[in-house]
Amino acid sequence: MPFPDLVHPLLDAYESSVVTPADFAQFWQSTLAESRAVGGRMQMVAAETTLKLVDVFDVTFPGFGGHPVKGWLVLPRERASKLPLLVQYVGYGGGRGFPHELLHWAASGFAYFRMDTRGQGSSWSTGATPDPVGSTSQIPGMMTKGVLDRNDYYYRRVFTDGVRAIDALAELDFVDSDRIAVCGGSQGGGISLAVAGIENRVKAVMPDVPFLCDFPRAVRMAARDPYLEIVRFLAQHREKREMVFETLRYFDGVCFARQSQAAALYSVALMDDICPASTVYAAYRAHAGEDKSVVEYEFNNHEGGGPYQDRQQMTWLTERFGMVG
Repeated sequence: MPFPDLVHPLLDAYESSVVTPADFAQFWQSTLAESRAVGGRMQMVAAETTLKLVDVFDVTFPGFGGHPVKGWLVLPRERASKLPLLVQYVGYGGGRGFPHELLHWAASGFAYFRMDTRGQGSSWSTGATPDPVGSTSQIPGMMTKGVLDRNDYYYRRVFTDGVRAIDALAELDFVDSDRIAVCGGSQGGGISLAVAGIENRVKAVMPDVPFLCDFPRAVRMAARDPYLEIVRFLAQHREKREMVFETLRYFDGVCFARQSQAAALYSVALMDDICPASTVYAAYRAHAGEDKSVVEYEFNNHEGGGPYQDRQQMTWLTERFGMVG
């Protein structure tokens, strides 16, 4: 297939046109303050599994508005000291799945948490967290749920859930709160960028072929859903174009990257027709932290690096957190 987006050297010169709103930081500070004020307590219940070398907990924590959000916490059974924490967010349509599906982080000495995504978890993996908030009219899917109002937009709740997970987990006595990282692929990558841009306790972020970046270009360049949900919405609501893109500025990975000081390892696939390569590079170039790098998979579509990128991430993060040797 031909490359669906820019290639080098044009890709090297591309920069996003997204303008960060003047009240961007204040909007997110007030959003988090509102949910933190609701309070609530995390619950951890030992999960029944056949796994012998790890401990698994079924976790419920208070997310946006105090709504209960689920996740799996997986720990190495033998742990002599505090563990670095890795929080992973999942791709569009998926949920937390099953605790035995991803063991490499706990096996590498991390406290590993995989957060459920509210209202999702039926497309390719299972979930257990509803989204109890209503919305204005929308195209089927999540991309236009509440998109006419930044306060009602679906991802305001999801990104807040992502930060509230760290609020809950950082207080655990076996977690080293000075070594917190976030990661995720596609939607999970976009969530990880948002959390790293909001929460300065995050020291490292690993967005893998991230979604939710550079909306103005992504909506016009992507050949497949989910961005096309926005296209279909605007095809019906022709007069709401400015309103929609104004809301999306508050949820754009480029804007979050501009205020993130976390060390960053991005990945991009140049044949990606879901998250065009230029949109990933837009966030990468905007990233404010000095310790940043990107791994490029020239001949891959949205699957990106797969296990190759898992290996890159494990090597990179264990070095950053002083776990080598």
